[in-house]
Amino acid sequence: MNPLNGHFEAGIRSLVVLTAAFPVRLDVAQLVYLDHVMLHSGDLDGAPPSLQPDLPVGPGELGLRRTLVEQGLVILMRAGLVDLTTDASGFLYGATEEAASFLGALQAHYVVELRARADWLADYYLRDSTNVREDMKQITRRWATQVLPEASGNREGQG
Repeated sequence: MNPLNGHFEAGIRSLVVLTAAFPVRLDVAQLVYLDHVMLHSGDLDGAPPSLQPDLPVGPGELGLRRTLVEQGLVILMRAGLVDLTTDASGFLYGATEEAASFLGALQAHYVVELRARADWLADYYLRDSTNVREDMKQITRRWATQVLPEASGNREGQG
């Protein structure tokens, strides 16, 4: 188990995002994308620096991240920090009123940095109606244009 990128950490990151978004509720796809952007924020213009280095794993990272986020949400629901509702669009997760108090008790520098990025994300993405699914497709397309030519031996600048 990798404690820095396991389901517990993914759950804490989801809780940070849901608390910053409160009272907005998010689905798993939104949480996966926002988790990715929170860690790799330096890839975006005007964003804070990334918390983690870029790794050439592409869409596979998003698939793995989805599983970790889902497992983390189960932990958070058991702890009473997140609840689940449904509407016509599907399952939506939201921070409970206890979530902010719980996060306030965590003093680690990493959590402080996560909270700063989550606040930025809430302002940039959630308040401006950014299409999260379209942005996820852009991540996948960017990965495909960067990595697939290298995998086939056709690197940029080579004929």
